[in-house]
Amino acid sequence: MSDEMGHSPSGTAKDEKSVLSIIDEKEKDDVSEISELSKQGYQLLKENKIGEAIDCFKKILDADPDNNYALVGLGDATRKRGAFRDAVEYYRRCLSHHPGNNYALFGLADCYKALNQYHKAIEIWEQYLLHDDKNITVLTRVADAYRKVRDFKNSKAVYLRVLEMEENNPYAIIGLGHLHYDFKEYRDALYYWEKMLTLNKTGVDIRVLTSIGNCHRKLKTFEQGIQYFEKALQMDPYNFYALFGLADCYRGMNQQYHSLEYWNRILEQDPRNKVILTRAGDAYRNLNDYDKATEYYRRALNIEFDTYAVLGLAVVAKAQGKYDEAIESLGRLIQQDPKNYRLYTELADCWIKKGDKNKAIEILGDFQKYGIRNNYVTELLDKLRS
Repeated sequence: MSDEMGHSPSGTAKDEKSVLSIIDEKEKDDVSEISELSKQGYQLLKENKIGEAIDCFKKILDADPDNNYALVGLGDATRKRGAFRDAVEYYRRCLSHHPGNNYALFGLADCYKALNQYHKAIEIWEQYLLHDDKNITVLTRVADAYRKVRDFKNSKAVYLRVLEMEENNPYAIIGLGHLHYDFKEYRDALYYWEKMLTLNKTGVDIRVLTSIGNCHRKLKTFEQGIQYFEKALQMDPYNFYALFGLADCYRGMNQQYHSLEYWNRILEQDPRNKVILTRAGDAYRNLNDYDKATEYYRRALNIEFDTYAVLGLAVVAKAQGKYDEAIESLGRLIQQDPKNYRLYTELADCWIKKGDKNKAIEILGDFQKYGIRNNYVTELLDKLRS
């Protein structure tokens, strides 16, 4: 007797085995296809064929919506494209189904770092370190993130932990250099940058040279700084930081003529840099070339308002005996920047030159009402009152 579907009862077990076998084979084929698509997707990512890689990973998700390889792959692909917020969603989706996935944690933290959300990045990297607390790459990233949020203590501790594990790790040494520099500990920064120089005598990174130069610039050991900026210029004659460093060192040594050479070399590349135009204007003014100084200050102001360009013009006017013109300019600047001591001292000097000492005392007194201690202002006031 046959059943209602026309199947013989004696054939049911055999048929079920056959169906199960077909299903099993299909599942194996699906797994194999997913595995192949996954390998292909990651290979395409390596080759920077991001669009094609995304297509592969999306095909995997059509078959297996929670596949961790595909979700991480899509996170990596969108992160490579700079679409960090989209990448965050893929990594978070992966972690909701596969908590503790190291690749998703690493990618997610890197996205938060790229979005300048350093506290979130630190939180994710610390989750990663619960699984792998000896990962030097992650540890240096955590230290960098602490540095970005100006947490000196934790940043230094993590960098030093890396150096305990790998004595000459360049990322930790460079990080410590940046950390101390950011906190104005220039001698300590110099120690780490010079250590980098010792470790890489043959293939010196230009950024190490300019960083050492900048430490000397900040320490006002200008002559020592010059040699490092010059070495950097030998490697790259157009390097902005080397040109700026040399110009500023010569400015600090009061060698205005030499500083102008480098300010103007920057302006050849970037003629609309108003900060450099103002610095060059100051150099011409200190050389008593008031026409050239005025030209550079006005070029800066034609780009955008700049307090120091207006101040420079006021100081030129004062030097030329145009005291009323200078007083008017400085008065307007004080309204916009009422806590800038330099404006008050220049304005007071105008009144002194006009013979009105009491007005100069009044101007300096106005600055002191803000409760800002400034030795130059205090000494000038004491001198005028005595």
